[in-house]
Amino acid sequence: MDIDVLAWLNSRIQQPQMVDEANALPGRPTPVLAPMPKHVIFGLPLDEAPAGSEVAYFALGCYWGEERLFWETNGVVNTAVGFMGGYTPNPTYRETCTGQTGHTETVQVVFDPERVTYDELLTIFWEAHDPTQLNRQGNDVGTQYRSAIFPVDDAQRVAAEASLARFQQSLTDAGYGEITTEITPGQTFYYAEDEHQQYLHKNPNGYCPNHATGVKCGPTA
Repeated sequence: MDIDVLAWLNSRIQQPQMVDEANALPGRPTPVLAPMPKHVIFGLPLDEAPAGSEVAYFALGCYWGEERLFWETNGVVNTAVGFMGGYTPNPTYRETCTGQTGHTETVQVVFDPERVTYDELLTIFWEAHDPTQLNRQGNDVGTQYRSAIFPVDDAQRVAAEASLARFQQSLTDAGYGEITTEITPGQTFYYAEDEHQQYLHKNPNGYCPNHATGVKCGPTA
């Protein structure tokens, strides 16, 4: 489909609105995932970060396929799925699907920086989805599917902002519009229920859409 036509169609879709804190679901004081299970591939508890590893958080649509994308990346040593960027403490999957928690589906990525850098993970993030789609990825529509990066420190924030600028130039050159991705530090990650962890390993024929634009992210400076 012509990119201009696609942009027009996107503009005709009523955009979901972000819930405000006063109207968000109340949630609960205890985690929905307890006790903490082990990763079915890596064998580590989902909240474990081995010595020397670092953690990153990315939201790029339905987290089932995106978690597999990262666990298959050389240098990634643990992954989990959950929710970030909203108001509801310890939300369930069903609650988040209502759009009334403010969270977006997020992948926690634990990586060995000697084997894969944060910049390389950012490139994977950008190239695996369409960050110009606001509050959706394809037919997955809602604020729970919005594109976001949640830096854990200032170095990650600076790297994320620089990579956004590079990818925006690549998208602009290819005829795409503006990136809608949020870059928001200081957010809490809430683990999703066990049935959502490593979903596509447990359900090999499960839902796994591809919303990549085919545009490549420019090299780091």
